[in-house]
Amino acid sequence: TSPILLTDVFYCPFSFHREWVYVHGSLCYLSTTMKSWRESRADCLRRNADLLIINSKEEQVCVHQVWIGLTDADAEGNWTCVDGTPFKESFSYWAAGEPNNATPRGEDCAEFKKYDSQFSWNDESCDRKKRWICEKKPTPCVG
Repeated sequence: TSPILLTDVFYCPFSFHREWVYVHGSLCYLSTTMKSWRESRADCLRRNADLLIINSKEEQVCVHQVWIGLTDADAEGNWTCVDGTPFKESFSYWAAGEPNNATPRGEDCAEFKKYDSQFSWNDESCDRKKRWICEKKPTPCVG
């Protein structure tokens, strides 16, 4: 089988799995079950991926109440991306008044949620059960 051409880079067809979808240069997996943020991240890592990190308006997806790859669990108010890339406030899409750490147990994990007609981010208790999106880069063909 011939490689598949995606944005001027050849990727091997066998690197794609049925449940993964190609979106803006990444492969994305949308879970069908609900888990806590930490369980969701562990599932992504088992899939050689990590929780979705939204870097642009175009990467906002039309699903809601899913975990994404942001947390301030290490230092309240200091949001970090799970893959270690710097978090850029200019690329943040917090809903009005968020993040607000509103619950007594704290809200240290980020979800993607629909408010009114807008898709935006919300801080939430990491123990809540939600679906999640894993993201990984496709595997280039070698040679």
